[in-house]
Amino acid sequence: MEKDNKFKIKITTEVNYLAEQSDEADNRFVFAYTITITNEGDTTAKLISRHWIITDANQYMQEVRGQGVVGEQPVLQPNQSFEYTSGTVLATQVGTMSGSYQMVTEDGTKFDAPIPQFVLSVPRVLH
Repeated sequence: MEKDNKFKIKITTEVNYLAEQSDEADNRFVFAYTITITNEGDTTAKLISRHWIITDANQYMQEVRGQGVVGEQPVLQPNQSFEYTSGTVLATQVGTMSGSYQMVTEDGTKFDAPIPQFVLSVPRVLH
């Protein structure tokens, strides 16, 4: 059976630790992450909302939901990408993020685009 390529969203991430905004003595570790969302499917899709699960090394979990990303609800044509940078603060030197983007096609079909888990880490903490 041929795999349906109608809704194929590729998500890549890049993480940077922001030492100048962090305060290790106060257990405040600030990270910026850049997300690239690429529509590898056959139909136009609009990102309408996001759902993040952010977990620190103490297993403290935060769930974040909201409309769009960075104040936008990008519309991605097939083979088009959208990139944005945002950030988060952890109470530990290491944590993870994962989640999903809620998407809608031009005909009103809704689907989730999973965000693969990625690691937030102060440099030289993980080997």
